[in-house]
Amino acid sequence: MMKKFCLLTLLVASLLLIAPCLYAEGFGRPGYHDASLTHDGRTRTYMVYIPTIYIVQKPQSVPLVIVLHGNGENAKNAAHITGFSQKANTEGFIVVYPNGTGWIGKNKFLTWNSGNCCGFAVEHDIDDTGFIRALIEKLAKELPIDPKRIYATGISNGAMMSYRLGCELSDRIAAIGPVAGALNIQDCRPAHPLSVVIFHGKDDQHVLYKGGKSLKMADGRERADTPVSYAATFWAKNNQCSADPQTEEKGRIITDLYTGGSSGTEVLVYSIKGGGHAWPGGKKEAISTPIRLSAKYLQQT
Repeated sequence: MMKKFCLLTLLVASLLLIAPCLYAEGFGRPGYHDASLTHDGRTRTYMVYIPTIYIVQKPQSVPLVIVLHGNGENAKNAAHITGFSQKANTEGFIVVYPNGTGWIGKNKFLTWNSGNCCGFAVEHDIDDTGFIRALIEKLAKELPIDPKRIYATGISNGAMMSYRLGCELSDRIAAIGPVAGALNIQDCRPAHPLSVVIFHGKDDQHVLYKGGKSLKMADGRERADTPVSYAATFWAKNNQCSADPQTEEKGRIITDLYTGGSSGTEVLVYSIKGGGHAWPGGKKEAISTPIRLSAKYLQQT
Protein backbone atom coordinates (compact mmCIF):
# COMPACT_ATOMS: atom_id res chain seq x y z
CA MET A 1 0.00 0.00 0.00
CA MET A 2 2.83 2.39 0.92
CA LYS A 3 4.55 1.64 -2.38
CA LYS A 4 1.39 2.44 -4.34
CA PHE A 5 0.95 5.66 -2.36
CA CYS A 6 4.50 6.74 -3.17
CA LEU A 7 3.98 6.01 -6.87
CA LEU A 8 0.75 8.03 -6.87
CA THR A 9 2.47 10.93 -5.10
CA LEU A 10 5.27 10.84 -7.67
CA LEU A 11 2.76 10.83 -10.54
CA VAL A 12 0.87 13.83 -9.17
CA ALA A 13 4.11 15.72 -8.56
CA SER A 14 5.21 14.98 -12.12
CA LEU A 15 1.94 16.28 -13.54
CA LEU A 16 2.26 19.51 -11.58
CA LEU A 17 5.76 19.99 -12.92
CA ILE A 18 4.69 19.26 -16.48
CA ALA A 19 1.49 21.33 -16.38
CA PRO A 20 3.18 24.75 -16.65
CA CYS A 21 4.83 23.60 -19.88
CA LEU A 22 1.40 23.18 -21.48
CA TYR A 23 0.77 26.92 -21.39
CA ALA A 24 2.39 30.09 -22.51
CA GLU A 25 5.07 31.56 -20.30
CA GLY A 26 3.49 33.68 -17.58
CA PHE A 27 0.26 31.69 -17.10
CA GLY A 28 1.68 28.60 -15.41
CA ARG A 29 -0.59 25.87 -14.16
CA PRO A 30 -4.44 25.93 -14.26
CA GLY A 31 -6.31 28.48 -12.17
CA TYR A 32 -6.71 32.26 -12.09
CA HIS A 33 -4.02 34.54 -13.50
CA ASP A 34 -4.01 38.35 -13.34
CA ALA A 35 -2.56 40.12 -16.36
CA SER A 36 -2.57 43.43 -18.20
CA LEU A 37 -1.94 45.08 -21.54
CA THR A 38 -1.58 48.66 -22.76
CA HIS A 39 -4.23 49.96 -25.12
CA ASP A 40 -4.92 53.53 -26.19
CA GLY A 41 -2.42 54.83 -23.63
CA ARG A 42 -4.08 53.01 -20.73
CA THR A 43 -3.03 49.97 -18.73
CA ARG A 44 -5.97 47.59 -18.96
CA THR A 45 -6.27 44.66 -16.61
CA TYR A 46 -7.97 41.28 -16.85
CA MET A 47 -8.14 37.88 -15.20
CA VAL A 48 -7.67 34.62 -17.12
CA TYR A 49 -8.94 31.26 -15.91
CA ILE A 50 -7.22 28.11 -17.18
CA PRO A 51 -9.44 25.04 -16.55
CA THR A 52 -8.15 22.24 -14.30
CA ILE A 53 -8.91 19.64 -16.98
CA TYR A 54 -5.62 20.62 -18.64
CA ILE A 55 -3.54 19.28 -15.77
CA VAL A 56 -3.72 15.84 -17.37
CA GLN A 57 -4.74 16.66 -20.94
CA LYS A 58 -2.57 18.40 -23.48
CA PRO A 59 -4.59 21.41 -24.67
CA GLN A 60 -5.79 21.45 -28.24
CA SER A 61 -7.54 24.31 -29.98
CA VAL A 62 -10.15 25.33 -27.40
CA PRO A 63 -12.93 27.95 -27.10
CA LEU A 64 -12.45 31.29 -25.37
CA VAL A 65 -15.30 32.89 -23.43
CA ILE A 66 -15.09 36.61 -22.62
CA VAL A 67 -17.17 37.45 -19.52
CA LEU A 68 -17.92 41.15 -18.95
CA HIS A 69 -18.87 42.44 -15.50
CA GLY A 70 -21.78 44.76 -14.83
CA ASN A 71 -21.91 48.47 -14.04
CA GLY A 72 -19.81 49.21 -10.94
CA GLU A 73 -18.40 45.71 -10.68
CA ASN A 74 -15.14 44.03 -11.71
CA ALA A 75 -13.56 40.82 -13.01
CA LYS A 76 -13.71 39.04 -9.65
CA ASN A 77 -17.42 39.86 -9.30
CA ALA A 78 -18.07 38.46 -12.77
CA ALA A 79 -16.28 35.21 -11.96
CA HIS A 80 -18.17 34.86 -8.68
CA ILE A 81 -21.64 35.67 -10.05
CA THR A 82 -21.54 33.70 -13.30
CA GLY A 83 -19.77 30.50 -12.25
CA PHE A 84 -18.10 30.31 -15.66
CA SER A 85 -14.82 29.06 -14.21
CA GLN A 86 -16.54 25.98 -12.80
CA LYS A 87 -18.21 25.41 -16.16
CA ALA A 88 -14.84 25.74 -17.86
CA ASN A 89 -13.48 22.90 -15.75
CA THR A 90 -16.11 20.50 -17.07
CA GLU A 91 -16.38 21.77 -20.65
CA GLY A 92 -12.70 22.54 -21.24
CA PHE A 93 -12.74 26.16 -22.43
CA ILE A 94 -10.66 29.15 -21.34
CA VAL A 95 -12.32 32.15 -19.67
CA VAL A 96 -11.14 35.74 -19.54
CA TYR A 97 -12.70 38.32 -17.22
CA PRO A 98 -11.65 41.85 -18.36
CA ASN A 99 -11.94 44.94 -16.17
CA GLY A 100 -13.64 48.13 -17.31
CA THR A 101 -12.40 51.60 -16.36
CA GLY A 102 -13.25 54.02 -13.56
CA TRP A 103 -12.38 57.33 -11.90
CA ILE A 104 -9.21 57.64 -9.86
CA GLY A 105 -10.06 56.69 -6.28
CA LYS A 106 -13.13 54.77 -7.47
CA ASN A 107 -11.44 51.88 -9.25
CA LYS A 108 -13.93 49.40 -7.82
CA PHE A 109 -16.76 51.14 -9.72
CA LEU A 110 -15.77 50.08 -13.23
CA THR A 111 -17.85 50.48 -16.39
CA TRP A 112 -17.90 49.76 -20.13
CA ASN A 113 -18.53 52.17 -23.00
CA SER A 114 -21.45 50.31 -24.51
CA GLY A 115 -22.93 53.28 -26.36
CA ASN A 116 -25.13 55.26 -23.98
CA CYS A 117 -23.96 53.52 -20.80
CA CYS A 118 -22.19 53.69 -18.45
CA GLY A 119 -20.34 56.07 -16.12
CA PHE A 120 -16.64 56.84 -16.60
CA ALA A 121 -16.27 54.74 -19.75
CA VAL A 122 -18.96 56.49 -21.76
CA GLU A 123 -18.15 59.96 -20.38
CA HIS A 124 -14.51 59.57 -21.43
CA ASP A 125 -15.29 57.75 -24.70
CA ILE A 126 -13.12 54.76 -23.74
CA ASP A 127 -12.25 52.48 -26.67
CA ASP A 128 -13.46 49.25 -25.08
CA THR A 129 -14.04 47.51 -28.41
CA GLY A 130 -10.41 48.17 -29.30
CA PHE A 131 -9.34 46.87 -25.89
CA ILE A 132 -11.24 43.60 -26.33
CA ARG A 133 -9.79 43.16 -29.83
CA ALA A 134 -6.28 43.70 -28.47
CA LEU A 135 -7.03 41.27 -25.63
CA ILE A 136 -8.17 38.56 -28.05
CA GLU A 137 -5.07 39.03 -30.17
CA LYS A 138 -2.80 38.82 -27.13
CA LEU A 139 -4.45 35.70 -25.73
CA ALA A 140 -4.42 34.03 -29.16
CA LYS A 141 -0.61 34.31 -29.14
CA GLU A 142 -0.29 32.94 -25.62
CA LEU A 143 -2.92 30.20 -25.44
CA PRO A 144 -4.30 27.44 -27.73
CA ILE A 145 -7.48 29.34 -28.63
CA ASP A 146 -9.70 28.30 -31.53
CA PRO A 147 -10.26 31.51 -33.55
CA LYS A 148 -13.64 30.20 -34.73
CA ARG A 149 -14.93 29.67 -31.19
CA ILE A 150 -14.57 32.97 -29.39
CA TYR A 151 -17.64 34.10 -27.46
CA ALA A 152 -18.66 37.12 -25.38
CA THR A 153 -21.20 37.39 -22.60
CA GLY A 154 -21.91 39.77 -19.75
CA ILE A 155 -24.54 41.14 -17.43
CA SER A 156 -26.15 44.60 -17.38
CA ASN A 157 -23.57 47.12 -18.69
CA GLY A 158 -21.45 44.08 -19.60
CA ALA A 159 -24.35 42.69 -21.61
CA MET A 160 -24.69 46.01 -23.41
CA MET A 161 -20.97 45.82 -24.16
CA SER A 162 -21.36 42.29 -25.52
CA TYR A 163 -24.04 43.65 -27.88
CA ARG A 164 -21.57 46.31 -28.99
CA LEU A 165 -18.92 43.66 -29.60
CA GLY A 166 -21.42 41.81 -31.77
CA CYS A 167 -21.90 45.00 -33.77
CA GLU A 168 -18.22 45.90 -34.12
CA LEU A 169 -16.20 42.71 -33.59
CA SER A 170 -18.10 40.03 -35.51
CA ASP A 171 -14.91 39.23 -37.43
CA ARG A 172 -13.49 37.74 -34.22
CA ILE A 173 -16.53 36.70 -32.17
CA ALA A 174 -18.77 33.78 -33.16
CA ALA A 175 -21.62 34.38 -30.70
CA ILE A 176 -22.74 36.66 -27.88
CA GLY A 177 -24.87 35.97 -24.82
CA PRO A 178 -26.16 39.20 -23.25
CA VAL A 179 -27.82 38.89 -19.82
CA ALA A 180 -30.11 41.71 -18.64
CA GLY A 181 -28.79 44.18 -21.20
CA ALA A 182 -30.00 46.22 -24.18
CA LEU A 183 -28.84 46.83 -27.73
CA ASN A 184 -28.29 50.59 -27.55
CA ILE A 185 -25.87 51.01 -30.46
CA GLN A 186 -27.63 53.29 -32.94
CA ASP A 187 -25.58 52.29 -35.97
CA CYS A 188 -25.02 48.57 -35.49
CA ARG A 189 -23.50 47.06 -38.65
CA PRO A 190 -22.04 43.60 -38.04
CA ALA A 191 -19.61 42.53 -40.75
CA HIS A 192 -20.52 38.86 -40.29
CA PRO A 193 -23.51 36.90 -38.98
CA LEU A 194 -23.20 35.62 -35.41
CA SER A 195 -25.39 33.60 -33.11
CA VAL A 196 -27.06 35.41 -30.22
CA VAL A 197 -28.60 34.03 -27.03
CA ILE A 198 -30.41 36.60 -24.88
CA PHE A 199 -31.43 36.22 -21.21
CA HIS A 200 -33.73 38.80 -19.66
CA GLY A 201 -36.04 38.93 -16.64
CA LYS A 202 -39.46 40.34 -17.44
CA ASP A 203 -39.51 42.24 -14.12
CA ASP A 204 -36.07 43.80 -14.54
CA GLN A 205 -36.22 47.40 -13.24
CA HIS A 206 -32.66 48.40 -14.18
CA VAL A 207 -32.91 47.47 -17.87
CA LEU A 208 -36.61 47.22 -18.66
CA TYR A 209 -37.74 44.19 -20.65
CA LYS A 210 -40.00 46.40 -22.77
CA GLY A 211 -37.45 49.19 -22.97
CA GLY A 212 -37.61 52.80 -21.84
CA LYS A 213 -36.07 54.78 -18.99
CA SER A 214 -34.50 52.75 -16.22
CA LEU A 215 -36.41 52.71 -12.92
CA LYS A 216 -33.20 52.00 -10.98
CA MET A 217 -29.81 53.37 -12.01
CA ALA A 218 -26.44 52.40 -10.51
CA ASP A 219 -24.55 55.51 -11.70
CA GLY A 220 -27.35 58.10 -11.76
CA ARG A 221 -26.98 58.68 -15.50
CA GLU A 222 -30.42 58.77 -17.15
CA ARG A 223 -30.84 56.78 -20.35
CA ALA A 224 -33.50 55.00 -22.39
CA ASP A 225 -32.95 51.37 -23.39
CA THR A 226 -34.35 49.49 -26.37
CA PRO A 227 -36.67 46.54 -25.63
CA VAL A 228 -35.63 42.90 -25.80
CA SER A 229 -37.88 42.47 -28.84
CA TYR A 230 -35.82 45.07 -30.70
CA ALA A 231 -32.57 43.16 -30.13
CA ALA A 232 -34.15 39.83 -31.07
CA THR A 233 -35.64 41.21 -34.29
CA PHE A 234 -32.44 43.03 -35.24
CA TRP A 235 -30.19 40.00 -34.88
CA ALA A 236 -32.66 37.64 -36.54
CA LYS A 237 -32.87 39.98 -39.53
CA ASN A 238 -29.11 40.55 -39.60
CA ASN A 239 -28.50 36.78 -39.64
CA GLN A 240 -31.28 36.20 -42.18
CA CYS A 241 -33.09 33.92 -39.76
CA SER A 242 -36.77 33.05 -39.93
CA ALA A 243 -38.96 36.06 -39.20
CA ASP A 244 -41.23 34.14 -36.82
CA PRO A 245 -39.67 32.34 -33.86
CA GLN A 246 -40.46 28.90 -32.50
CA THR A 247 -41.93 29.65 -29.08
CA GLU A 248 -42.05 27.33 -26.08
CA GLU A 249 -43.04 27.96 -22.47
CA LYS A 250 -41.96 25.82 -19.52
CA GLY A 251 -42.67 27.11 -16.04
CA ARG A 252 -41.13 30.56 -15.70
CA ILE A 253 -39.08 30.29 -18.90
CA ILE A 254 -40.33 31.40 -22.32
CA THR A 255 -38.01 30.59 -25.23
CA ASP A 256 -38.15 32.17 -28.68
CA LEU A 257 -35.87 30.53 -31.25
CA TYR A 258 -35.14 32.08 -34.66
CA THR A 259 -33.54 29.48 -36.94
CA GLY A 260 -32.15 29.18 -40.47
CA GLY A 261 -29.61 31.99 -40.28
CA SER A 262 -26.56 32.45 -42.47
CA SER A 263 -23.61 30.16 -41.65
CA GLY A 264 -25.85 28.16 -39.33
CA THR A 265 -26.52 31.06 -36.96
CA GLU A 266 -29.52 31.26 -34.65
CA VAL A 267 -31.08 33.78 -32.27
CA LEU A 268 -32.43 32.43 -29.00
CA VAL A 269 -34.27 34.50 -26.38
CA TYR A 270 -34.94 33.34 -22.82
CA SER A 271 -37.60 35.49 -21.16
CA ILE A 272 -37.85 34.83 -17.42
CA LYS A 273 -41.23 35.49 -15.86
CA GLY A 274 -40.74 37.22 -12.51
CA GLY A 275 -37.01 37.51 -13.18
CA GLY A 276 -35.17 40.63 -12.13
CA HIS A 277 -31.79 42.18 -12.86
CA ALA A 278 -29.69 39.09 -12.18
CA TRP A 279 -27.64 36.32 -13.75
CA PRO A 280 -29.86 33.24 -14.38
CA GLY A 281 -28.44 30.26 -12.52
CA GLY A 282 -25.93 32.50 -10.76
CA LYS A 283 -25.62 33.81 -7.23
CA LYS A 284 -28.62 36.14 -7.51
CA GLU A 285 -31.18 33.96 -9.31
CA ALA A 286 -32.26 30.35 -8.74
CA ILE A 287 -32.85 29.52 -12.40
CA SER A 288 -30.39 27.09 -13.98
CA THR A 289 -32.17 25.91 -17.14
CA PRO A 290 -31.08 28.72 -19.52
CA ILE A 291 -27.38 28.41 -18.65
CA ARG A 292 -27.35 24.66 -19.27
CA LEU A 293 -29.16 24.98 -22.59
CA SER A 294 -26.90 27.77 -23.84
CA ALA A 295 -23.83 25.53 -23.52
CA LYS A 296 -24.55 24.14 -27.00
CA TYR A 297 -23.11 27.34 -28.47
CA LEU A 298 -19.69 26.30 -27.18
CA GLN A 299 -19.79 23.38 -29.61
CA GLN A 300 -20.29 25.48 -32.74
CA THR A 301 -17.44 25.55 -35.24
